[in-house]
Amino acid sequence: MRLHDVIPANLFWPLANHLWQSTLFAVLIAMLAFALRNNGAQARFGLWFAASLKFLLPFSLLIAAGSHLQWTKTVPIAPHGISATVQQFSQPFNDPLLVATRGSATAANHAAGGWAIALAAIWGCGVLLVLMRWLRQWLVLSAAVRAGTPVPLSAPIRVVTTPCRLEPGVFGIVRPVLLLPSGIADHLAPAQLAAIVAHELCHVRRRDNLTAAFHMLIEAIFWFHPLVWWIGSRLLEERERACDEEVLRLGNQPRVYAESILKTCQFYLESPLACMSGVTGSDLKKRVVRIMSQSMAGRLNNGKKLLLAAAALASVCLPIVLGLSSAPRISAQTQGANGAAFETVSIKPSDAMGRNVMFGIRPGGWFSAKGVTLRMLVEEAYGVKDSQVSGLPDWADSDHYDVEGKPDESVSSTLSKLSPDENKVQMMRMLQAMLADRFQLSLGHETKELPVYVLQVGKNGPKFHEAANAPPAQSMPSEEGQMSEEGQIMTSAAPMQRRQGIFMAGRGNLTLSGADLKMFANVLSRMAGRVVIDKTGLTGKYDLNLQWTPEDGEGPMLRGGAPNGPAGTSNGPAGLGGTPDASGASLSTALQEQLGLTMESQKAPVDILVIQSVEKPSQN
Repeated sequence: MRLHDVIPANLFWPLANHLWQSTLFAVLIAMLAFALRNNGAQARFGLWFAASLKFLLPFSLLIAAGSHLQWTKTVPIAPHGISATVQQFSQPFNDPLLVATRGSATAANHAAGGWAIALAAIWGCGVLLVLMRWLRQWLVLSAAVRAGTPVPLSAPIRVVTTPCRLEPGVFGIVRPVLLLPSGIADHLAPAQLAAIVAHELCHVRRRDNLTAAFHMLIEAIFWFHPLVWWIGSRLLEERERACDEEVLRLGNQPRVYAESILKTCQFYLESPLACMSGVTGSDLKKRVVRIMSQSMAGRLNNGKKLLLAAAALASVCLPIVLGLSSAPRISAQTQGANGAAFETVSIKPSDAMGRNVMFGIRPGGWFSAKGVTLRMLVEEAYGVKDSQVSGLPDWADSDHYDVEGKPDESVSSTLSKLSPDENKVQMMRMLQAMLADRFQLSLGHETKELPVYVLQVGKNGPKFHEAANAPPAQSMPSEEGQMSEEGQIMTSAAPMQRRQGIFMAGRGNLTLSGADLKMFANVLSRMAGRVVIDKTGLTGKYDLNLQWTPEDGEGPMLRGGAPNGPAGTSNGPAGLGGTPDASGASLSTALQEQLGLTMESQKAPVDILVIQSVEKPSQN
């Protein structure tokens, strides 16, 4: 396995999205903290801790959670309205690798993958260095606690003295210990020492070591982001200020308390770890001024309490609600996007040994399929190839069905006014909804690097021409279909006077009639067994014929189709008969010699449908 497969290049684009969102969230928190600058430090500490935790909780997770909080299963369909806006915010940066691979596969993908590995290595080294530094300091403090002498001091936690010159502090998270430097009673008066102990016990009650440990983890993961370290300094400042406020509320004299802090700073060193809560820290001059003036805090009024409650509710609930809105529910009536729906759907078992496999779309959104499997329906509904579907059960290839879908008159009238391309997109959405409703299909997406073919024009240009009488783009199709291999209509979308699409007259004899090369690439994908990407740059409608000798294992036009007779025979539409190429040319050779096209093998990330759950349909 190559390292490119373990660390995909497009992993860093979701990270960039997350950092962008977390930075914006921290800016909003800073504005709230400024609005509460004259209030208690505990409120501001809570705000900064929320900004810290946001780095561990991407908005995309909350939106995804909301999209799954539904009473019925859904399928991914095109968003609209506010849902589209939400998705743009949750993913503000497009992944250029994914965009590139959907249209092409280039060498730039591999270069970007190399950068991704280099950045991942740098990040890992940074995390390791930060953790090792903190681990070394933790071990020094742990050794000091173990070597300490117990002190019979009335306190809710164990108290020990140590000969090191560290300031008084609370060490430990699960079982905290108050660590006092030896001889501290010689430097501080009893009232001053009592004030210092009261300060440390405030840290214990507030679980400051635990919150500091959480933020230290975030600093290790996001060591490269300066905002994370700045948030850490804000947390340290507000926690010390909150303890100062509490000490004064307990009745300690401001002058005595301020002198105890100054003397501690004079004789002892500050704790090297944020998760060992001490008495120093923050801006010492500002702290003493606040303590002496006793202008420590004002209570939150009702308006500010409402503001904090609304901000907390919005930060958690809004992404979940938006996730709900981004995945519309499927009603009992199978429904597609924009209100289009099949009013009735009929699914019946089909003879697996039957001769024909057919897909048909009639004007107005009528859908008909005979002898099809669930795999064929999924490929048709999502516009993917066989290699892009993962996780289907065995019966998805062995059980065949006849499916009929009929929309109501209003939907049929709306669809009849669409162009053929718009009609196709809408039908795919309706089929996706039908699969979710009748087959209980639930799926996800992932990206894998797979072998693909890139269809390109050869050095001497194409050896075919545009169709002389191709139908206009907005003309109404009479039928669209896909059938089995020997002599059957593969795809048809044309006015009544002319059939348009791809026709197969026996294996190894393919005719394109007034159709585009994107459709041609889709058919080649089925036969080549991998995704074929059209990069010819040719956008017209073409007439062409291709004859070749199929190789063993070459895929059929449609998976599961049954042959119509001995190889080389034709029972298709008139004028489409013929036999495979007598010269024994392979598919790639025939493409180059007869059409002037080449298929180059490459590797590229490909979107994969991962089936999460599916059930056999009820019959009707």
